[in-house]
Amino acid sequence: MAIPVIDFSKLEGKERAETLAQIDNGCQQWGFFQLVNHGIPVELLERVKKVCTVCYRHRAEAFKASRPVQLLDQLVREEEEVAGEVNNNKKKLDDVDWEDVFTMREYRAEVKKLAEKLMETMEENLGLEKGTFKNKFTGNGEHEPFFGTKVSHYPPCPRLDLVELGLRPHTDAGGVILLFQDDRVGGLQILKDGEWVDVQPLANAIVINTGDQIEVVSNGRYKSVWHRVLATGNGNRRSVASFYNPSVKAVICPASASAVDETTGAYPEFLFGDYMDVYVKQKYMPKEPRFEAVKAIN
Repeated sequence: MAIPVIDFSKLEGKERAETLAQIDNGCQQWGFFQLVNHGIPVELLERVKKVCTVCYRHRAEAFKASRPVQLLDQLVREEEEVAGEVNNNKKKLDDVDWEDVFTMREYRAEVKKLAEKLMETMEENLGLEKGTFKNKFTGNGEHEPFFGTKVSHYPPCPRLDLVELGLRPHTDAGGVILLFQDDRVGGLQILKDGEWVDVQPLANAIVINTGDQIEVVSNGRYKSVWHRVLATGNGNRRSVASFYNPSVKAVICPASASAVDETTGAYPEFLFGDYMDVYVKQKYMPKEPRFEAVKAIN
């Protein structure tokens, strides 16, 4: 089982209807898909790879002093102290992520344009007016949407028997997420029909996933999906994730359009800032209680 791969350039040609249907299927049935021929220059993507490689090289020593490494060292020491004894309750580090993160101030304009174009295709598929998502995310233009890029580095983990995850399972809080992932080292997985499915590395593709706010505005037609990153024993995994999110002052609620399925469930109206206050405390928990919690605020 592999997540869909969609040629985004065909949106402008005679295969537009078929491409729209593929995007709709990717949003509705998977919540994740990969775009190729997306319009971001390959030369720019290659420069991003080089910048990441240089940054990782300089940050390697700093990561050795990070909390995940310190916790693993402590766990290994505890394990050594009971060496030779029967230990059927072996501890694991299941509440931290084997991940090194820094922010990137470049590589934004092209990805932001792609995000907005992609939201327009979602609106067309949902039967919504052009600009619906952007208007929801900005309070009809009164506020700026949040657009940020996070660069993550997943170093090799020396003890995979103790550290299983580079990033724990979660759904994303915001709108549209655009990921430029490593094209050699895998590890990203999504939960599909009760099974974890690999998001296969694909050179110069952009992985798309929909966040909780797309689920709300689409009234549940486009779901946010659980995903995780497995720790690996060899290879440094690059992950450049860009987030097109609502303003914290934006009021989020389902779009009022007959084309959006009214039977898929009701979602509350809330400030995105209030939702984020709940999310930071419950990121790795089921999303449904988050909607209930934010509903109680209003």
